Amino acid sequence: MLISVKVTPKASTNAVVSFKDKALQVKVTAAPENNKANEALIKIVSNFLRVPKSKIQIISGLKSRHKTLSVETDDIGSVEAGLNSKN
Repeated sequence: MLISVKVTPKASTNAVVSFKDKALQVKVTAAPENNKANEALIKIVSNFLRVPKSKIQIISGLKSRHKTLSVETDDIGSVEAGLNSKN
């Protein structure tokens, strides 16, 4: 499953804010240097979707605020329900 994400680095909190315009809006406290914001993003999305971090990869946008994540899961319904909970 592919998920579009818009990341806000150096935010005051780590949180999934919303799912709008077909993109997950995520705030991370980490700065966008040395891959720290990307690592924080994967951890936050992993907790939010209840999917192991090892099953989430950034497939595009490593150095951008707009990213595409690949989420490997057998339970697509659970992931979609998590996304829809933030509409």
